[in-house]
Amino acid sequence: MIPTIYLEEDRVCILNQNLLPARVEYERAANYKELMVAIKELKVRGAPLIGVTAAYGIALAMENYSGDKGDLTDYFNNAAGEFASTRPTAVNLFWAIERMKKVFEANPNVDLKYLRERLWAEAKIICAEDINNNMLIGENGQKLFPPQARILTICNAGALATCGYGTALGVIRSAHKHNKVRQVWVCETRPVLQGARLTVWELVEEKIPVSLITDSMAAFVMQQGKVDLVVTGADRIAANGDAANKIGTYGLAVLAQYHRIPFYIAAPFSTIDLNIPSGEMIKIEERDQEEVRRIGGNYITLPDVNVYNPAFDITPAQLITGIITEAGVVEPPFREGLLRIKGM
Repeated sequence: MIPTIYLEEDRVCILNQNLLPARVEYERAANYKELMVAIKELKVRGAPLIGVTAAYGIALAMENYSGDKGDLTDYFNNAAGEFASTRPTAVNLFWAIERMKKVFEANPNVDLKYLRERLWAEAKIICAEDINNNMLIGENGQKLFPPQARILTICNAGALATCGYGTALGVIRSAHKHNKVRQVWVCETRPVLQGARLTVWELVEEKIPVSLITDSMAAFVMQQGKVDLVVTGADRIAANGDAANKIGTYGLAVLAQYHRIPFYIAAPFSTIDLNIPSGEMIKIEERDQEEVRRIGGNYITLPDVNVYNPAFDITPAQLITGIITEAGVVEPPFREGLLRIKGM
């Protein structure tokens, strides 16, 4: 699997996903603000990878610091706050920032060199944990697949959305290793086309059978009896099991219920937010209208037409068959199950 983020001396290297599948190109950030821009511009995307990038970015911010020690706390909090403002929906971002804050606050009187080492070490641990958790999610999820499964997914919840392997695509990868995958249907995922550009590319690279469909074709494919289960990722899961994911996911869940097709969410613990009781409290990011007006830089509509462009929607818990985590599959009622796996 192609690496999405890694260290090279004093720089953080990221795969620019906006250039895929045409070009595989890495950018090397020497200043933490470059990583902030990368998150905002979707060069880095996917809830787990956003969190890891923020962790590395905070460590890089401390590497960039050259002021007095007395101003260090204000500088740290400002950098953490800047990362927190980049993407409001993905809870992994805030989870990773809090982990870095705990390291900073646990080392108040150490010299700057040691503090930097501790922050870099924590960011590396978060990255390594992500890969391990994704592989556990994959193994747990593949047990749900029937032989010769035909799976439908949306957006990209693969290695490109994580530090490696993936969540929803990690489940598909594991099922493929067990010879359970007959066909993967990938929704193109308008407006930024993460399914068409990224998920298709990943599956083709690993020789997993894949067919691309437009988002509006999903209902007909289900009606034809060509889908056995739907598996998607999530950017935030509320305490009751409501899940925020890429816009279009809710529609797939409604269709799946109508056609009596199991609908699964695959996500790590870090995506579960027990601080919010339901999806109604999840802030939905609205993105630039130009993402909808253009494809490949070319206008597909009037340049000044008003556009509503929410990046995510909320799938109600009652439409979800199960939530696949590194600790196993949580089934309804989700509140009790999520509390149990989080050890609360």
